[in-house]
Amino acid sequence: MDLSSWDRWSRYRFRSVWDLDAAPARVYAVLEQPGEYPAWWPQIRRVRPVDERTGTALVRSVLPYALHVTATELLRDPGRGVLEVALRGDIEGWARWTVRARGAAGGGRSRALYEQEVEVRRPLMRRLALPGRPVFQLNHALMMRAGQRGLAARLAAFPEAV
Repeated sequence: MDLSSWDRWSRYRFRSVWDLDAAPARVYAVLEQPGEYPAWWPQIRRVRPVDERTGTALVRSVLPYALHVTATELLRDPGRGVLEVALRGDIEGWARWTVRARGAAGGGRSRALYEQEVEVRRPLMRRLALPGRPVFQLNHALMMRAGQRGLAARLAAFPEAV
């Protein structure tokens, strides 16, 4: 297997849909504060600001390794409900939240779409790219499930906050 084939196995595209019982503006308001993610998303262990548009994060899910990531804001558009960041570090690529009303009238319910395209840069994960791929994908799915539960609980605990 040539190097380019190994590189292909180190690339991931993720898509998660979170249905939430809160208005889109409330969901967006929480998501646009990444420094608060550790308070409600267990796998986001630490977030530290670097400047107004950039921060570092330590992420660890079920597997016994942590990812160190630097995120730089690319787009913040509350009117369209879009947040997008560039990612570099142990993974490189981008991630985007798109928050919309759920259902025809919304009714105070939202759908948050999370999309991510990354390439793993961490050497051990690259070496394990082929045999570890299903496990890495499951690890990500479990992390996203916990994030959805955490965000739903945070929104329920603070119903008046925007």
